[in-house]
Amino acid sequence: MADKKKEVKKKQESSKRDAYKVEDGKLVRTKPVCPKCGAGVFMAVHKDRVSCGKCGYTEFNKKE
Repeated sequence: MADKKKEVKKKQESSKRDAYKVEDGKLVRTKPVCPKCGAGVFMAVHKDRVSCGKCGYTEFNKKE
């Protein structure tokens, strides 16, 4: 038998430092926060929506 290796895609890792930005010596959140879960849970940004991975809350972008 010929050895066939399965091709595996690497996931794009996001880090906590991507969620914050420093302006005038203060931390500013760059990602939206879930209104149901509270200030500690960020929402994932997709091309047509933002969604919470914890509770499933989703906001769709308006089409213009």
